[in-house]
Amino acid sequence: MDSCRGNRFRPGREQTYRGQTVPMGVRGGEGIADGRQARIVYQRRVPVVIYMSKVTIIGVTGNVGQFAAYAISEISYLDTLVLFGREGNEEILEGILCDFNDSFAARGRVLELISSTYPGDIKGSDIVVITSGVPREDGQDRIDLAIDNAKVVKYYAEMVGRIAPESIILMITNPVDIMTAVALKYSGMKPNQVFGLGTHLDSMRLKSFIARHFNVHVSEVHTRIIGEHGTSMVPLWSATTIGGIQIRNLPTFSKLPLEFMVESVKTAGAHIIKKIGATIYGPGEAISTIVSTILGNENRILTVSSYIKSEVHDVGDVCIGVPARINSSGSFPVAIRIEESELIAFSESVEKIRTITNEVIAQLEEGQ
Repeated sequence: MDSCRGNRFRPGREQTYRGQTVPMGVRGGEGIADGRQARIVYQRRVPVVIYMSKVTIIGVTGNVGQFAAYAISEISYLDTLVLFGREGNEEILEGILCDFNDSFAARGRVLELISSTYPGDIKGSDIVVITSGVPREDGQDRIDLAIDNAKVVKYYAEMVGRIAPESIILMITNPVDIMTAVALKYSGMKPNQVFGLGTHLDSMRLKSFIARHFNVHVSEVHTRIIGEHGTSMVPLWSATTIGGIQIRNLPTFSKLPLEFMVESVKTAGAHIIKKIGATIYGPGEAISTIVSTILGNENRILTVSSYIKSEVHDVGDVCIGVPARINSSGSFPVAIRIEESELIAFSESVEKIRTITNEVIAQLEEGQ
């Protein structure tokens, strides 16, 4: 066995995750009654017991998957990370594992690291992050990727549904709203267990633009973009505040370049792809933030692609970017009321995504 390889199975050493006993190395924390490991962390100065967790990244040989895995590895209450890829990529996966292990050695990180193409290794995962798919090229719309990537997502969603049905699927593959719907349908899992990155990063981009314009710390800005992660996204100016003050109540609001900011958010990914061929660090950090929020059971409100029924003015039956409460059980959309102009734009975005989703799923069904 190569010295840098992760250990897939060591007989006699087990750890329990959500009621399932799975083979893996035991790391960190004090043992507790059900076999899981735990660590006390402080959330808003309140001590909270966090159970050590297992996360699988599917598609780790891609740019986003690889950096996301690295960012996730820094989460202190993670003790097992599976770097999963398709058959034929074993050498690449082992190389990534070796590089990660060198990094862990340099920063003193103790983590059970597994590289694998064997589906059984995802069993017992708390979260499965799916990044696999064809990357978007310069000048290509996210929607153009829908059919090819849907086939990939369908395969992995069915696999997760069979092997790790109690996990949470975090969908990253674009077009993320449609791929989230595909994963939800073919995994057979509950809606709260399957959600996507959605407009979380878009919202953070807009937040950053506003903070720079007003010369305030980014933490003072609260804003959201809902709808499609794409051209029909909808900024919620009605829900945007700076230091708790509604943005329209600020005298300088009239000088805010609204259209320019929104257009910059819409084209941010394409701009980066044109310059360096892929978006990597922004999505990777955004993924890590969501994973940490889930594992920490933080109940934060993030704007992600979730299945909605009627939470936004009775508009629903679609997976799309909306504010949702995120915790260890998954994503729970928050019922909101928005201004009429925002509702009209959101309804148009919903109709666009619903139509394409239905077309993609119909083609998948025909191909069976």
